[in-house]
Amino acid sequence: MSHYSKSASNKKLQDRNFDKLVDKFEKKVYETLKGEWRLTLLKEDLHALRNGKPLTVWDAGCGFAQVGQWFAEVGHEMTLCDLSHQMLLRAKANFAEAGLQATFIEGPAQEVSEQIGNFDLVIFHAVLEWLAEPQQTLKTVADKVKPDGTLSLLFYNRNSVVINNALKGGWRLPFLLTDDYIGKGKKLTPPNPQIPEVVCEWLKSWGFEIEVHTGIRVFHDYMNREALANSDTQELLDLEYRYCREPTYRNMARYIHLRAKRIA
Repeated sequence: MSHYSKSASNKKLQDRNFDKLVDKFEKKVYETLKGEWRLTLLKEDLHALRNGKPLTVWDAGCGFAQVGQWFAEVGHEMTLCDLSHQMLLRAKANFAEAGLQATFIEGPAQEVSEQIGNFDLVIFHAVLEWLAEPQQTLKTVADKVKPDGTLSLLFYNRNSVVINNALKGGWRLPFLLTDDYIGKGKKLTPPNPQIPEVVCEWLKSWGFEIEVHTGIRVFHDYMNREALANSDTQELLDLEYRYCREPTYRNMARYIHLRAKRIA
């Protein structure tokens, strides 16, 4: 994934590189029920594209490239990039182990975009919330989608940050009232989550039509350990699935996935 964040002084914008946190990132994000559920819904949203005609695909900020590999397994032509050298090494190793071919480019998505052509599908997952300039960079990436092509955009939801902090109360409330709550969390908490309603308007203004709008983890992340321990996992996932695409609930979720088509 290409990562960007504000510096501790909040005066300078700089790239955020997860090279030193790759193992922690893998355990905290990918090797969990939360990560498995995220991948399940992403695959459901993208299933028709994956099983359709051969596509040229750019995975912009590929991370360990689970989704990119899933597309490569059925013959789509893959280009993958990431700012993190260690992340890209993992992605290359995963492809090699599976006997799959792809083009790998090390570097941030907005710079890589200058070196490549346009694609039938651009995947931009869990990158937007780490960007110093989210709207500008997203526009650069989205511009690489061909007419009638598709953008798959996954991002950390700012609405959920507000709700989660409000439910915890205490010292957090004044920060919420002044909109100064961003960057107060842990190292793996994205510093620049986005408001889904705003992102949807960006995409529409750039000529995209949103075909799929999914909330990932509508309830799970608001439940404390006791509540999770006392809940049946399958029943919770069934509940998540029931409401994940309902307009009233989906924009409360931790992550938002948008599948958007560029109108020719």
